[in-house]
Amino acid sequence: MTMEVHADGRESSRRGVHNPSEEDLRVSTLEIFFDVVFVLTLMRVSSMMGHHLTIEGTLQTALVFIALFWMYGAYAYLTNQVPPDQNLRRYLMIFGMAGFLICAVAVPDTFGESGVAFGLGYLAVVLVHAALYAQTYGWPVLLRFVPPNVASALCITAAGLFDGTVAYILWALPVLTFFITPYFNWTAEESKAIRINTGHFVERHGLLLIIVIGESIVALGLGIQNYPIDIATIVAVVLGIALAAAFWWCYFVEDAALAERILTDQPVAHRLKHALSAYFYAFVPMLLGIVTVAAGMHETIGHLTEHLHLAPALALAGGVALFLIGAAAFRVALRIRPFAYRLITAVLAFGTIPLGMEVSALAQLVALPALIIAMLVLETDTQILASPLTTSTSSASSTPSASRSS
Repeated sequence: MTMEVHADGRESSRRGVHNPSEEDLRVSTLEIFFDVVFVLTLMRVSSMMGHHLTIEGTLQTALVFIALFWMYGAYAYLTNQVPPDQNLRRYLMIFGMAGFLICAVAVPDTFGESGVAFGLGYLAVVLVHAALYAQTYGWPVLLRFVPPNVASALCITAAGLFDGTVAYILWALPVLTFFITPYFNWTAEESKAIRINTGHFVERHGLLLIIVIGESIVALGLGIQNYPIDIATIVAVVLGIALAAAFWWCYFVEDAALAERILTDQPVAHRLKHALSAYFYAFVPMLLGIVTVAAGMHETIGHLTEHLHLAPALALAGGVALFLIGAAAFRVALRIRPFAYRLITAVLAFGTIPLGMEVSALAQLVALPALIIAMLVLETDTQILASPLTTSTSSASSTPSASRSS
């Protein structure tokens, strides 16, 4: 794709695509609308896990979640390059929403009778994404990005026709593809032409994260509606808010702004690699952790004074640990320090499982946010530093850093 630079500094391709500057590209209302529909699919994934808190159910949830988040990321990257500011693009975005909504409807029984329906919805999401790429960049660019996505959608659709091992193999192949594909794209010439508009990119993923956190609160509210409003219910609400606020604090108080600054300082050719590391590989456990905690809360509400079974206790602790591992990986990807406190707290979170099983659900729900708060206090007393991601540019010498004030 040939780029032209206008007198005012704007870039456009020979296909007439206008690439807004990083300052004037913000998340549009249509993108927020798209995210809300996508988060509905994540709510259904959380519900799916809540009703199948087993090893097999957790595996199924992880496979479905990774597949959905991969294509969400594909749309986020595309609209980062080409905002939906033309009617054809808006129509295609809406069709993509419809595909995600079909997936959401089919999610609870994806590994049963609704498997083919989920696959067809997913295939629609992929094809609409391909059409958006073709409308913007032309078909040659599609040869690197689209065939793996179409093949993955066909595998997922075919998995709906089988049970057992064959179905899991057909699901595992696409997931492996999702994790491997970026490595090939990082070294491709096409990836160097992808200009990540960091302000929009970080804002878009931050909005997704806050919507997912918000939906976990909605799930909590829906879960307690069948119980009387008593002291136990009020305590559950307060603890749910405390845990959600702790998740929010871990990312939004420091990391979001630092991430934008760090990515902005990178050469255009290197941004895609670091953006994928932080906002796909690290975001997967962060988002999946919130979904897992929501599933555990669903099984815990109404039983605060009772001993928990292993499954919900593990879901609560494991979800918190998963989120913190992702939050630590996010910092590692962007070379933000410290990150060790988050890994230590992730390990300590598993120590709350005996509290839930031997004392009460309430004891575990108090301990989990308390651990994160203690971690945040320790981080507050530590200078937040960001090492340069690359040393080949002059910007590397001006390392972004910030210190927190208590």
